[in-house]
Amino acid sequence: MSSIRLRLSPDVVSRDVLASIVVFLVAVPLCVGIAVASGVPAELGLVTGIVGGLVAGAMPGSSLQVSGPAAGLTVLVYEAVTTHGVAALGILVLATGLLQVGLGLVGFGRWFRAISTAVVHGMLAGIGLVLISSQLYAVAGASAPGSGLDNLAGLPGLFTRITGAAAVSSTAVGVGAIAVLILWKRLPGRLPGILPGPLVAVGIAIAAVALFDLPVATIEVRGLVDSLRLTGLDDFGLLADLGLLGAVLAFTLIASAESLFSAAAVDRMHDGPRTRYNKELIAQGTGNTLCGLVGALPMTAVIVRSAANVQAGARTKASRILHGVWLLLFAALFPAVLGLIPVAALAGILVHAGAKLIPVTTIRPLWREHRGEAVVLIVTALAIILTDMFMGVLLGIGLAVVKTAWETSAVRLDVDEREDRTTVVLSGSATFLRLPLILDTLEALPKDRPVELDLSRLRHLDHACRTALEAWSTHTGAGATGPAADGAQREAALAAAAPDSRRPAPGR
Repeated sequence: MSSIRLRLSPDVVSRDVLASIVVFLVAVPLCVGIAVASGVPAELGLVTGIVGGLVAGAMPGSSLQVSGPAAGLTVLVYEAVTTHGVAALGILVLATGLLQVGLGLVGFGRWFRAISTAVVHGMLAGIGLVLISSQLYAVAGASAPGSGLDNLAGLPGLFTRITGAAAVSSTAVGVGAIAVLILWKRLPGRLPGILPGPLVAVGIAIAAVALFDLPVATIEVRGLVDSLRLTGLDDFGLLADLGLLGAVLAFTLIASAESLFSAAAVDRMHDGPRTRYNKELIAQGTGNTLCGLVGALPMTAVIVRSAANVQAGARTKASRILHGVWLLLFAALFPAVLGLIPVAALAGILVHAGAKLIPVTTIRPLWREHRGEAVVLIVTALAIILTDMFMGVLLGIGLAVVKTAWETSAVRLDVDEREDRTTVVLSGSATFLRLPLILDTLEALPKDRPVELDLSRLRHLDHACRTALEAWSTHTGAGATGPAADGAQREAALAAAAPDSRRPAPGR
């Protein structure tokens, strides 16, 4: 009864209503900006935000995190739309949602927490760099060359082409939006805590364009219904394209990882119910399935909106549901407002969002304390810039696995040389990754006395290493003692040989 009273108490209701308004004000410019940057109509970003609030927000999983279109998927959506067309977006997101629901039903949600943090930070850093490099062109009123590497390479030339009234005005609006976002929270008083920076930046940009009659591009408004494209059965034939299937896997991996990592971060911000990861993955998948049916953007849990929700005092999931209601009312009643928003202002907001994705403050201490993790982070980010999102993340995961395997397969060889024999004690984990070290050490031993291997201190001896040691023992006549910790006694230990049975080495 106490929990019911908590949910229905006037204090809780007022907190949730206030929090929902704050999240709504944060969500509007971000939903619209992410849609425009993704190369789709602005209204589709609002549709995803509405589904994230009304559908995913009402389902069990995480209690306070907010879902909608995310900057982290902007680059991937833009690549998919450019390669396969806007018509393929619906089936791509629909397939992603169904796959997420299936993974949640089989209990795979909790395993997404096993993804290396360095890979996630590297993924976000790569996304941030690609997002910044593409949106700087929009700030200047120009078109981006294309790939992340081309965009970065073209930035020096872009700065020299900012001439003419249109380019200068667009740049001023975009840079002004970035400046507002940086300075807004540093202002004294309570106002920065009440009004979100992105909304203030957009409001000032709209006022400046109207006041000075600046020749800058604004959002093209199509209308909510006209922007939707229902996905039909014929669209499933597009999944025969292996490139589209790769995009589905990338969407699933990145959207799920971002959502569940966001859930873990939000759980640390409040003392309410903890996230149930499998149910949260099902909720995200259900939302993406609906977004795919109407051809909208993919949905993830978004840490910026979730943090705003918690910081505004939300107590229950009612706040995120209400934020979806406000988005729906805005899209239905005030669509013309979108046509007043300068594209450069939204681009400036996304440049700022991209910069926040780059973990600048953590790279230096990470390099000092965990250099291997820093290498994984940097390689993942660079791979995303040089190739694409999917290949970059796969490379990062593969490198993280190799790094972990290398670190856990540490082996130590202690050599005890006496006049009558040499004893080599192996301790730790002997795997194929350490074979060069082990064989180099054994082959460098003096050849004028018997050799005995002591395997009693090994925690693990894999098949490749065992086979190599058996071959070396047979060839040299060395002996081995002690069971290895990975299996049966006889299989784990090398066949013992008498010290005096050592055969002369070849050439002796």
